[in-house]
Amino acid sequence: MPVQEKPTKAVVSVVEMADMLDLSKSRLYALMSEGIFPRPTRHRACKRPVFDLQLQKKCLDIRRTGIGENGEPVLFNRKQKWLKRRPAKQQATTAHVELIESLKSLGITASADTVEQTLTELYPDGREGVEQEEIVRRVFLQLQGR
Repeated sequence: MPVQEKPTKAVVSVVEMADMLDLSKSRLYALMSEGIFPRPTRHRACKRPVFDLQLQKKCLDIRRTGIGENGEPVLFNRKQKWLKRRPAKQQATTAHVELIESLKSLGITASADTVEQTLTELYPDGREGVEQEEIVRRVFLQLQGR
């Protein structure tokens, strides 16, 4: 989510302000403690910390200009998004669960990546027509030899 240009509500929570600034909540709190961003005010009715329109504008200006409330320049990192695995990688991992469990029962602990690499080495043209027991046996022997 890119940084917003202007406030859209009269008051926002800390979480909403962090989203508007494209920062995590913990990073916003850290920057507030450093004096980069102003601290929120307490809402009279519920005592929650909120940013009114004036504070929102100030925060958005700080984010846009890179000059903190304390006058110091600040560099902002992009908010990290959770990385999604590629579907093919997930399917491969799921497909190898049975093989990994079979190897574990034989005393070999191997990650999905190791199993995938071993299978690629043993069967570069694919495993079609090969029985599961034979695959387990060959992968076991290959990993045992390492």
